[in-house]
Amino acid sequence: MTPLLRAAQVLDQAIAGRVFPGAVVEVGTAAGLLTTLARGTLDYGPDSLAVQAGTIYDLASLTKVLATAMLAAGLLEARRLQLDDPVSTWCPYWTGRDRQPVTVRHLLEHASGLPAHRPYFETCAGRDAIERAIAVEPLDYAPGSRSIYSDAGFILLGLVLERAGGAPLDIQFDAWRRAALGAHATIGFCPPAAWRNHIAPTEVDDRRGGVLIGTVHDENAAALGGVAGHAGLFGTAAAAGACARWWMAEAARSVVVTEFLRRGHVPGSSRALGWDTALPTSSCGTRMPPTAVGHTGFTGTSLWIDREQGRYIVFLSNRVHPSANREGIQLVRRALHDAVADDLSLGG
Repeated sequence: MTPLLRAAQVLDQAIAGRVFPGAVVEVGTAAGLLTTLARGTLDYGPDSLAVQAGTIYDLASLTKVLATAMLAAGLLEARRLQLDDPVSTWCPYWTGRDRQPVTVRHLLEHASGLPAHRPYFETCAGRDAIERAIAVEPLDYAPGSRSIYSDAGFILLGLVLERAGGAPLDIQFDAWRRAALGAHATIGFCPPAAWRNHIAPTEVDDRRGGVLIGTVHDENAAALGGVAGHAGLFGTAAAAGACARWWMAEAARSVVVTEFLRRGHVPGSSRALGWDTALPTSSCGTRMPPTAVGHTGFTGTSLWIDREQGRYIVFLSNRVHPSANREGIQLVRRALHDAVADDLSLGG
């Protein structure tokens, strides 16, 4: 395995600066794993366990690409869903003239007009109530005219996929996981009790009983029972890497999957379908081409896929522990990806 010496220095400096207590990095190609790096501890306690390659993290918004976009691609290939289906076809509450142009494509491109975020958990109880609240949310802009990253849009997209797929999102994802990754791949919604000792904690939230371990950090996802289109997945770096390899392999054979990895046509937007594409300011640093696709998660996670160089980089941390009001993660992400590029260049 290629030693990630420079990447290790970046992580060690971040740990010393208390950006996060620990992290795991996996680098691989479509053919398989190249190397894994684990540094730090699960939390800041004096007796905290060391992070291992198999440590499980709250993947946060990586759910959008590792579950929601992936399931959407499968339903499109099976012709159970179309990108240009109006949202009103799948959501009975989606009414009103200004909302009728909104399509599944708009939801995937964050171009539906829905706002970035609303604390639905504060006023809504249950999936139906949250869907109704989103369906009457005033649109912030004309659909397709711009792109505003929207958790609300992906919550709604997840509910659309449940109807199109005929099963809850977690059931659909688990079936895909078993078929594509194998039964033992450690990734899924609502982690079982057997995973608990291997899960990195997130925030200390007194309203939810203290430190969150195995309970989804995102409060809207928690209000949806831990299963949502925008957040909810837990998993290891190895499982996230296996998902990256799936995207790379499927893009080589599937026109549908390839479209998900190509920048869309929303004015001024770098968004693809679910994914983002690389910009000079992106979390992937300065060494990836504009065709690279990636995503980040609020808890301190990211995945970037560079198909031109044929590799991916998974980065998992719990930077929201013990508090979400922590800075420095964006600088660390950029430095880490540049360091990995240097390590691979020197090692190869």
